[in-house]
Amino acid sequence: MARTPFDPKSKEPFKLSRTKIEDFIRCPRCFYLDVRMSVNRPPSFPFTLNNAVDFLLKKEFDIHRAKGEAHPLMKHYKIDAIPLKHNLLDEWRDWGIKYLHKPTNLIIFGKVDDVWIDKKGNLITVDYKATSTNGAISLDDEYKISYKRQVEIYQWLFRKNGFLVSDTAYFVYVNALKDKQAFDGKLEFDVKILPYEGDDKWIEPTLLKIKEILMRDELPPASPDCDFCLYRKKVGEKEK
Repeated sequence: MARTPFDPKSKEPFKLSRTKIEDFIRCPRCFYLDVRMSVNRPPSFPFTLNNAVDFLLKKEFDIHRAKGEAHPLMKHYKIDAIPLKHNLLDEWRDWGIKYLHKPTNLIIFGKVDDVWIDKKGNLITVDYKATSTNGAISLDDEYKISYKRQVEIYQWLFRKNGFLVSDTAYFVYVNALKDKQAFDGKLEFDVKILPYEGDDKWIEPTLLKIKEILMRDELPPASPDCDFCLYRKKVGEKEK
């Protein structure tokens, strides 16, 4: 079902997901074509294995959440916190935590994987990631800057909803091992928890830029490294 495009004449708040903000950062033109003109990028393939890992991790952490105790991984990494019990957790996971940003009249929302709480009452945003690599897992790869922005938006959203929030977020990283002699109908995983110190100062200026561009009637410039825009340009040249 196609979403209603942004209407610059409307006074109603417009919902903007965490993913769409990332799309804007990657390429303002693709973002504008999508959100203002309802011309979507081609859909990506569903990450069904990643989704299965997310589902199982949630079930596993929920067992310890119900008991009010830390997961063994949290104890192993000396994280002084426990999974948060909250009546809105399922809503935050399924529909996202929301906030109306009044200067832009945009409702920002993002779906979280998990939330922990430390002994000082600070909420800790947590994201699950799945991969398969022989190298060491880290957050240093260039493309993982989008992961960092992801948890920073979650931190910002929780702060705007009146919660105390830790600057430290965590990634629960699940790595499918490829060094086994045989598959034997199962995958084995190595699970690590990686900390990240977030900084959400970039979000407010970005939202203001987003609103400014959405209010225009002309297309914004394309990002020079956007594969979609480069493809459209090449196709246009060939069609001429």
